[in-house]
Amino acid sequence: MKYKRILLKLSGEALMGNRQYGIDPDRLAEYANDIKTITDKGVEVAIVIGGGNIFRGVAGASNGMDRVQGDHMGMLATVINGLALQSALEDTGIPTRLQSAIKINEVAEPFIRRKAMRHLEKGRVVIFGGGTGNPYFTTDSAAVLRAIEIEANVILKGTRVDGIYNADPEKDKKAVKFNNISFDDVLRKGLKVMDTTAFTLSQENKLPIIVFDMNKKGNLLKVVSGEKVGTEVNL
Repeated sequence: MKYKRILLKLSGEALMGNRQYGIDPDRLAEYANDIKTITDKGVEVAIVIGGGNIFRGVAGASNGMDRVQGDHMGMLATVINGLALQSALEDTGIPTRLQSAIKINEVAEPFIRRKAMRHLEKGRVVIFGGGTGNPYFTTDSAAVLRAIEIEANVILKGTRVDGIYNADPEKDKKAVKFNNISFDDVLRKGLKVMDTTAFTLSQENKLPIIVFDMNKKGNLLKVVSGEKVGTEVNL
């Protein structure tokens, strides 16, 4: 395997499958099986998952809700998704730990860096819920922050698109895909990979990002094996 320790970033919307909202058990099972294929090969896996399938703070704020309250609701949504993913992973026989940036001791451990790293060394998948624990920060920022803290080799951003394009491929059939692109070029071209805070943090810490289609079976294994799947953002 090319990477020993990865942080996998999944959007909450990815868990909806073909539904309009909520969690699709079949999609969860697919993800769990794909993750098992790489843990069986000794890859250490940490996961950050969004909460957009349940609630999105920014959307709530735009409709008149207090932004801080909305973001706290979004953090709780990520914990719900984390619990669902934890259950799916354990159904495949993968030992897991769910750590939360906000204290919910009855359902998740508090985030403790050294403890998280010890879990990874013991072969457990660690799911980070609760975002960063602070409003105004996205789960992209949480993903980059946790990846740096646990000394991950790479951030794998699993999406429904097979990489980064110069335009939205779902709207523009002439959109051109990049196989590799630098951080500077992403900023120069105004491409949307992550929010600016998360992206800059990744760039400053020289942490590569690979954007790939998580919904295609076997792609996760290919990426971790070093095959050219998706788009890699590096220096």
